[in-house]
Amino acid sequence: MSIVIIGGFLLISISVGGMIAWIFSTLFHYTTHGLSLVCGGFLIGLLILDIIPSAFQLYELFALLLGCVIGYCLFHLLHSLHHIQNTSVSLLTIAMILHTIPLSLTIGNLLGNAALTMPIIISLILHHIPEGFALSTALLSQGEKYWRLFCYFIIFSMFFSFFVWAGQYWSFTLKVQGILMGLSIGLIAITSLTELIMQPFRKTTAITALSSILFGFLMSYLFHLL
Repeated sequence: MSIVIIGGFLLISISVGGMIAWIFSTLFHYTTHGLSLVCGGFLIGLLILDIIPSAFQLYELFALLLGCVIGYCLFHLLHSLHHIQNTSVSLLTIAMILHTIPLSLTIGNLLGNAALTMPIIISLILHHIPEGFALSTALLSQGEKYWRLFCYFIIFSMFFSFFVWAGQYWSFTLKVQGILMGLSIGLIAITSLTELIMQPFRKTTAITALSSILFGFLMSYLFHLL
């Protein structure tokens, strides 16, 4: 299986998530604040339903907590750099890339192994549709152009492909992977709560805000069932 083909599958997967986000934003005529709240609710649901339970099964608690603390510090560090635009999108992009590193390294380690079949690779990569949905709603809430969505997806798939390639030659220990996963969880959690939920919550009505957050959470639950 070629690394380029694997990266192409990931690009398709997150692009599908992006198209779903665009369709929902168009159908329901969400404002930028509404999209932020939907994205925040979706990411909270993604953490509760998928990422955190899986992380606790695979990694040590200390490594995850240490990663979360590092993520919290990184969040405040990036916020102190006022020249960075769209901080929430930048943080989410970093968090999503970190989230894919353990998986991409594992795929790289297994390349050429008969146990790594095409259906397994496709099923693993399809799990990144939610990442495409989350990044797209975050970008659309910032008023980004549609063509920039695809640029983010290409960058995302390039990082994924790089770590698949790197996984053929080296791999992280479970502790390091746990720290990376905790870092990803910390960044996603604090960005969702502070940037995507709390800030726009103050700028819209309580009913509209709560319904948008609930809609995002329900979307994460639907992805969880797939």
